[in-house]
Amino acid sequence: MKKLSIDDIVNATNGKILVDKSGATINDIVIDSRKASENNMFIAIIGESQDGHKYIDSAYENGCRVFMVSDEKYIKKYIHDKKEVVSNLEKKEDNLDVTIIHVENTEIAMGNISRFYREKFDIPFIGITGSVGKTTTRDMVYAVVSENFLTLKNEKNFNNQFGVPMTLFNLDEKYKCAIIEMGMCGFGEIEYLTNIVSPKIAVISNIGTSHIELLGSQKGIFEAKMEIASSFGKGNTLIVNNDDEFLSSVYKNRYDTSKYVYEVLSFGKSEGSTIQLIKYDTIDNKKTVFKIVINDNISERMYAGKTFDFEIPTVGEHNIYNAMSAILVGLKIGMDFEQIQKGLKRFIPTKDRQDIIDNGNNIIINDVYNASPDSMIASLKVLNLYENRKICIFGDCLEMGEFAEEGHRSVGKEAKEYADIIITTGNVAKYIGDEAIARGLDKKNVHHYETKEELIRALDSIIEKNDVILVKASRGMKFEDIVEFIEEDLK
Repeated sequence: MKKLSIDDIVNATNGKILVDKSGATINDIVIDSRKASENNMFIAIIGESQDGHKYIDSAYENGCRVFMVSDEKYIKKYIHDKKEVVSNLEKKEDNLDVTIIHVENTEIAMGNISRFYREKFDIPFIGITGSVGKTTTRDMVYAVVSENFLTLKNEKNFNNQFGVPMTLFNLDEKYKCAIIEMGMCGFGEIEYLTNIVSPKIAVISNIGTSHIELLGSQKGIFEAKMEIASSFGKGNTLIVNNDDEFLSSVYKNRYDTSKYVYEVLSFGKSEGSTIQLIKYDTIDNKKTVFKIVINDNISERMYAGKTFDFEIPTVGEHNIYNAMSAILVGLKIGMDFEQIQKGLKRFIPTKDRQDIIDNGNNIIINDVYNASPDSMIASLKVLNLYENRKICIFGDCLEMGEFAEEGHRSVGKEAKEYADIIITTGNVAKYIGDEAIARGLDKKNVHHYETKEELIRALDSIIEKNDVILVKASRGMKFEDIVEFIEEDLK
């Protein structure tokens, strides 16, 4: 992180200095007191279950001397009442060694600081969102762009109002590009992140049913995802999936300047997509080769009508879509096809995203990072690539609301076609098996358990040598426990 002064922080947040005696320069910003140290600023975030003000003493003990707070009375209590914790704060004011900045809302202030900090960098910022596959899309784009530019990206699931600012604070002079994944649960959240990041290029992978409980419909999800282009102008580019029911309308109407003043590019199998998938093949269930045709010139380069071949070290048609969006990003920032081809071959997925594990007895498709009905169906198609007996272990897709039964039954419809054995646990995952049985799957091949622990205890009597096992559920189900059991205990 580039150094920031106290004046920079105050100006960015319109904050009020309560105490300024530390003489510090900010080299890093933290919200976890365990990571605090000298020349850090600790921001006391008030979360759903924790109040960061309670950890100021811990941050101080770790060497931090600059604090941003939203509760002035709470900090005054630390100054006057906490003798055993922050002894230096007990001294007379002219001897204090801390700086304390007060703001109305520390979460919003952190966003404002990150916006201020982002503006110090004149490099391409690429925003990524979508209902399914946005993290893999981010990783695909990173694989391409980092072939030519030292690139920053979010780590893990740092894609919300806390994770995006913390990612931006990692920027320094060495980075030449930044790829920022943006997640959301409700309206206004992506717009908030977009106003911080100001991406030049944005990708929307698809419109599914994730968070439909809060957004009401897929149309609502579409409107929320489109917030990523809310501040776009003539110099911006939006890249969309042309096979998606909602996003295809954006590409179809791309020349309607009353709606879209920015450039719109697309990828997909549909005729007329900017880049169109012609054919693909899976090699040894480990990699995919595919061919595309360019249907339009991109960035004034005369590619229209030309075809190109690519290879990615993963499987599943959905991953080809992610790769095609990365190809368009690469072309927009000036990369040539040879560079893009090399980048895609070096793609490395985030852990727990369709990791293929061979423990000697079984193949495990570890896809427990998160789940929605759409992503479960995509993973079932990957499972179907194998010839051995196929087992899917599914848990609940959360945040589905009144759409939960319908969504899980849609998974059951596909599971009947692609899996030999269905194993479920959770409040609504049982509908997967119910639907598969209703469509003709022998009920002896469907197992539902009330708890994850019961499911794990039953696996030894169900799983056989050489089975291929897909494990997937929403993050809150913590299905990594199941993967670990199969990988280690059933080996």
